[in-house]
Amino acid sequence: MTPVIARTRAELAAARSRVQGTLALVPTMGALHEGHRSLIRAAREHADTVAVSVFVNPLQFGPGEDFERYPRTLDDDLAVCAAEGAGLVFTPSREVMYPAEPQVTIRSGPMGERVEGITRPGHFDGMLTVVMKLFQLVRPDAAIFGEKDAQQLAMIRRMVADLDVPVRVVGAPTVREPDGLALSSRNRYLSEPERRTALSLSRALRAGEDASAAGPAAAVEAARAVLDKAAAEDPPLALDYLVLVDPATFTEIDDAHRGPAVLAVAGRVGTTHLIDNLPLRFGSPKES
Repeated sequence: MTPVIARTRAELAAARSRVQGTLALVPTMGALHEGHRSLIRAAREHADTVAVSVFVNPLQFGPGEDFERYPRTLDDDLAVCAAEGAGLVFTPSREVMYPAEPQVTIRSGPMGERVEGITRPGHFDGMLTVVMKLFQLVRPDAAIFGEKDAQQLAMIRRMVADLDVPVRVVGAPTVREPDGLALSSRNRYLSEPERRTALSLSRALRAGEDASAAGPAAAVEAARAVLDKAAAEDPPLALDYLVLVDPATFTEIDDAHRGPAVLAVAGRVGTTHLIDNLPLRFGSPKES
């Protein structure tokens, strides 16, 4: 099917008024890959019509980050949306999304200052602000986000709960390359040697999972051993963090923790910032 393409607020409002039944939104920054395709397919299971937004949000990029070089492949993205059955694509310009410099924004609170928020201060404020604007403009019944960005997903769920936003937030599993590398639009920045080093992120998570039966501390220790080796590779991995956290709050857990957790890792290979995570559970179901 050929989706309706809306570039302005007026075009979006007109297209939205013609949608019959329920609508699910897949917010993206474009450069769509198989992971995004899986989100669109998941969205089709949750609503009658799927809308995809394609917008590189300047508010969530800090000084010196890759806003200017972030891949923009709109023609290819539209082809992906059509192939996956999206009914509506919203592709606003910066001026459409932000007619004036925003004075009132969403503050991410303490959770936004943890883990990835330490590495990228202000990132989650910008992310939540644009997600709230998209919710207001598109008015979806449900919104689908990838679990690869686990902290982002947790923060959107908290925003929706705290501000009584009438949108059902759905997480979709991380999609990986055959070699284990989590799909990301930033993977295209990697040279072949850098990609080999980047695989240490998923290897570390698997090592942590294999050791998790011995408890949280053992899982972290096993993952860190893999990352320590990657720091000595050529090119090296510059580790930003390796943490084992509560999936709802992203506070670090201790060795006595029982129940669900997320083992999250991030690092830089060359100039490329990459994140990955794996959900774990400690203790028996009865204990947790």
